[in-house]
Amino acid sequence: MADTAEPKIVVSAGGPYRVTGKVPLAVQVITPNAKGESWEWVEGRHFDVESEYLLCRCGQSSSKPFCDDSHLRVGFEGKETASRRPIERQSEHFDGPTQLLSDAEELCAFARFCDPGGKIWALIERTDRPEVRELVVREAAHCPSGRLVLREKATGQVTEPSLPPSIGVVEDPVLGCSGPLWVRGGIRVESADGKPYERRNRLTLCRCGASTNLPFCNGSHASIRFQDGLGR
Repeated sequence: MADTAEPKIVVSAGGPYRVTGKVPLAVQVITPNAKGESWEWVEGRHFDVESEYLLCRCGQSSSKPFCDDSHLRVGFEGKETASRRPIERQSEHFDGPTQLLSDAEELCAFARFCDPGGKIWALIERTDRPEVRELVVREAAHCPSGRLVLREKATGQVTEPSLPPSIGVVEDPVLGCSGPLWVRGGIRVESADGKPYERRNRLTLCRCGASTNLPFCNGSHASIRFQDGLGR
């Protein structure tokens, strides 16, 4: 049965994302603190989904987040350009007293959870202070793209949030735009050529069609002020 199959997302050549395994789909809103900084994820509308469904990646569908074949009308190409190198090899590394931070900047989805209370790249140097360590763990865990990965310096163990397999449709009211698809819980993402990308607990897929790192988000939705009309 398709709905009992392992969750999977396949990138269609010039077309949508094909999602199988009855993966839950809901709006996820970037919610600010009193200073207007990205602070929390708030879940919004849940979508009724079948065991298989298609999600728009050209940004032109009138049925967002679902595909309505607009990619055919607009001649969307959507060529995959992302590196196949393991994320660890794409990352810059920052050494702190108790933790190590890996940063794959190319994957940045511009959610800005790495900023409140001080930017994570500066905070990592002060993780011997419990309150700073707690903030660093929080900032990294809230990053939807998995750009930021923490490891315990003593053991090398990765610090990751527990995320059930699901897809979030990101909304960013502070910027006044809609964001990427937030893929969670290690769902397999497969290229149009049949090759899987590295399986990760957190990643973001472009759905505005403007990323230069397809199929992944590179924050282009913010510069083009992408709107899907869903809100909360």
